[in-house]
Amino acid sequence: MDLPPIPSQTVGPFFHLNIGADKQCIRCVAGPDAKGERVRLSCRIFDGEGLPVPDALIEIWQADAEGRYSSPEDANGNAADPACRGFGRLPTGEDGSCEFETIKPGRVVGPGNTLQAPHMLVALFARGLLAQLYTRIYFADDPANREDPVLSLVPQDRRKTLMARPDPGNAGRWCFDIHLQGDNETVFFDV
Repeated sequence: MDLPPIPSQTVGPFFHLNIGADKQCIRCVAGPDAKGERVRLSCRIFDGEGLPVPDALIEIWQADAEGRYSSPEDANGNAADPACRGFGRLPTGEDGSCEFETIKPGRVVGPGNTLQAPHMLVALFARGLLAQLYTRIYFADDPANREDPVLSLVPQDRRKTLMARPDPGNAGRWCFDIHLQGDNETVFFDV
């Protein structure tokens, strides 16, 4: 019997099963002994109608405080801080949020040997997506943002969608909202 090919399918309502299993969750990206400024990063995901997405999964990657990735392929060639794993993965709760414990990453070398502003790389998995979405988290008002070669490719009026903002009532906590659609849609990268 010859079966014809069928189109790709979106992730069904079963997507959320098992993504919250403890062995798959990594809240602590940088341990208490990691060098650098301690940060708690609260991420929230909203759909096109502004409603929270309660069953998404966020992965983040980041450099340590010196701008080194915890990877043998790090172009810097120096060993990364062993207390900074550089990777986190969490599901969102009923309110569409999750919170990582980490440090503010250092500047890494970018295109043309320029330094990039401190940032985190993000992969977002959610129901209804055929493939994960990729974006970045920058820190609002960081002076290095003006020099970042990747951020400079984003239209000025859209850059705000890539900025984590400090929580005025909670020192060391930064908030980042991801909007999948709508007026405040987050900039996603085609990688």
